[in-house]
Amino acid sequence: MPVFFAIYRWGLAFIQGIQGIKSPGLTALMKGITALGSEYFYIPLILFIFWCVNEKKGLRLGLIILVSAFINGFFKDLLKQPRPFNLEASVGLVFEPSYGFPSGHAQLSLCFWLPLAFWLSRSRRTATCNTDFSRQVPRATCNEVPRAGKMFRAAVWGGAIFFVLLIAFTRLYLGVHFPTDILGGWFLGGLILLLWYFFRKPVTALLNAGKLRAQMIAAALIALGMNALYPADSSLGGLFLGFAAGHGLTLHYFPRSNSDEQKPSPLILAARYALGLGGAALIYLGFKTILPGENSLFSGLPLWGAGSPYFQLGRFVRYGLLGLWAAAGAPLVFLRLHLTEVSQNDGERD
Repeated sequence: MPVFFAIYRWGLAFIQGIQGIKSPGLTALMKGITALGSEYFYIPLILFIFWCVNEKKGLRLGLIILVSAFINGFFKDLLKQPRPFNLEASVGLVFEPSYGFPSGHAQLSLCFWLPLAFWLSRSRRTATCNTDFSRQVPRATCNEVPRAGKMFRAAVWGGAIFFVLLIAFTRLYLGVHFPTDILGGWFLGGLILLLWYFFRKPVTALLNAGKLRAQMIAAALIALGMNALYPADSSLGGLFLGFAAGHGLTLHYFPRSNSDEQKPSPLILAARYALGLGGAALIYLGFKTILPGENSLFSGLPLWGAGSPYFQLGRFVRYGLLGLWAAAGAPLVFLRLHLTEVSQNDGERD
C-alpha cells in the first residue's frame, strides 16, 4: 500500500499545482466545460446523428459510448478508489458521488471524439474524391487529397484531441480525479476503440443478422449479463436491451437509412430532433414520477419511496423504454409524419 499512498501524494501535489491558477471565473468556466464530458452531453449528440444524419454511424457511436460507460462503471465499483477530495478536502471544487478510478469523463471523451473525428475526416475525403471524378480527373489522382482536404482533416483531428485534453484538464483542476485516473480512463477508452476498429464489422453484422426472435433473446441475455456484472446501476442494461430490441424491430418492419435519402431541409431535421427529444423527455420524466424512488408521486407507499427494493428494477424499465423509443419509437413517428422514408438501400456503409 505505500506505493498507492505515494501515487496519491504525487497526484495531490500535481492538482494543487494546477489550482495555483484558480479564480472564481476560471472555476465557473471549468465547471461548464467539464459538463461537456458527461453522458448528458454525448447522448443528445448521438441521438441527433442517429435520427438526423446517419443512423448507422449513430448506432455504432452509441454502442461504443454504452460499452465504455458500462466498463467504466464496472471498474469503478470493483476497485473502489478514492477521489482527491476524499483525501484532501481543500482541492475539491465540485462533488462527485462515485469512485474515482478510472475517469469516466476522460474515457467517454476519448471514445466519442476520436471516432467522430475519424468519420468526419473520411467523409470529407470521399466527397473530395467524387468531386475530382465529376471534373474528369484521372483515376490515379483520386486518392490524392487536396490541400483544403488535408487542412480540414487536420482541423478535425486537432479539435478532437483538444477536447479530449481539455476535458481531462477540467477534471484535474476541479480536484475530482488524480492524474492516474485520467490515464486509466484513456487506457480503457483506447482499448475499447482498438477492439472496435478490428471487430466493428462482425459486431455490426451480428446485430443485423438472424431472425427477430433470436435478436431479442440475445439482447435480453446480454442485458442480463450486464446487470449481473454491474448490479449497482441497472440503467445501462435497460438502455442496451431497449435500444437493441428497437433496432431489431426497425430492421425487420420499417428499415430506414437517412444516409441514403436526399438531403432534407433544416426544418425537417429540426422537427425530427424536437419530436425525438420531446418523446424521450416524456418517457424519462413521466416514468420517473411513477416508478419506485424518492421522486415518485407514490413515494409515500410502503416499499415505493427512497430505498425501495424495486428502485433498480424501475430504473431498468425506464431506461429500457428510452432505448426502445430512440431506436424504434421515434423513427416510426418520423415515418408516419413523412419526416423520413423506408430505406431503399440498407446496405452496409463505413
